[in-house]
Amino acid sequence: MKKRIAVLPGDGIGKEVVKGAIEILQAVAERFGHQFYFQYGKIGGEAIDAVGTPLPDETVELCKQSDAVLLGAVGGYKWERQPVHLRPERGLLKIRKDLNLFANLRPTNYYPSLAESSPLRNEVIEGVDMVMVRELTGGLYFGKPSERTKKNGEDAVVDTLFYQRKEMQRVIKLAFELAKTRKGKVTSVDKANVLESSRMWREVAEEVGKEYPEVVLEHMLVDNAAMQMIKKPKQFDVVVTENMFGDILSDEASVLTGSLGMLPSASLSQNGPYLYEPIHGSAPDIEGKNIANPIAMMLSAAMMLRLSFGMNEEAEAVEQAVNQVLDAGYRTPDIMSFAKKKVSTTEMVEEVKATLLDNAAILNIMSAYA
Repeated sequence: MKKRIAVLPGDGIGKEVVKGAIEILQAVAERFGHQFYFQYGKIGGEAIDAVGTPLPDETVELCKQSDAVLLGAVGGYKWERQPVHLRPERGLLKIRKDLNLFANLRPTNYYPSLAESSPLRNEVIEGVDMVMVRELTGGLYFGKPSERTKKNGEDAVVDTLFYQRKEMQRVIKLAFELAKTRKGKVTSVDKANVLESSRMWREVAEEVGKEYPEVVLEHMLVDNAAMQMIKKPKQFDVVVTENMFGDILSDEASVLTGSLGMLPSASLSQNGPYLYEPIHGSAPDIEGKNIANPIAMMLSAAMMLRLSFGMNEEAEAVEQAVNQVLDAGYRTPDIMSFAKKKVSTTEMVEEVKATLLDNAAILNIMSAYA
């Protein structure tokens, strides 16, 4: 199978982890007989420095002409004092709008070999398997006006939270469809005791829920959800919520696996390519030190194989290789614990790649004697 992949390394450690994911995908192509064509585009601070905008039109067009998009990370200290329209993060928000990426899926899974990396007790996190479904193109991040202003001669500021009913419906419906394939439960997170937008969100969740009688729907206020995610995370299956709540809660969920460096994500579109990225940022403090954890990026590539290309066996092979390497004790510094094998970014990639190809060799030998 031939697939065209747009690659947007971005800033900071984005370049390092994307390079590793490409190597893993090349190993997948070798093992399973596929052809992946990688074409690179600029986004974020790198694009600002090169062409004066955080998202060039050429990058958007490249993505639209591709079968899927891999993105590393954007941002860094260098651009913190830039005007708002020239911040790297604007490129990330704009590509979500331009590609109509309305829903972000962020799975959180329990890794037995990493139990000691989480600050929570093993009995709390053992068996955790949930997916956060975050609305991605509405809410406070996109509402207008969003500006500094004056009121009664004093400095003031306004941010606008805006949603259309149809934006809520499509992402909540996606959550129910996903729950049908899992444990059959949707937790809708809002702040309906305070916000009018959340009251509409809850209404829409109830309406959509009637179409899925086989799925259990529960509502949870966001502050309680934040507590329950740490106190009793195993109660969750599919969690669906609006943009800002989803951003915060999914980062909180990273403590369940022990590190932001372990969590992948997929951003889905109704009529275009999907985008895949780790949930971590550009981490400029460790850029160039070859110590970033590439696993979230590799698992994002595995999500791409499964969701965009229908390559379930290939995705499982990558995930299996990652698990085997972790079980063998290999660790980047963020998930390091006593008496483990500390490795660099490139060494972790090499271990996963070698395991992926070694597994193929073992399967070939077994097939020969079958």
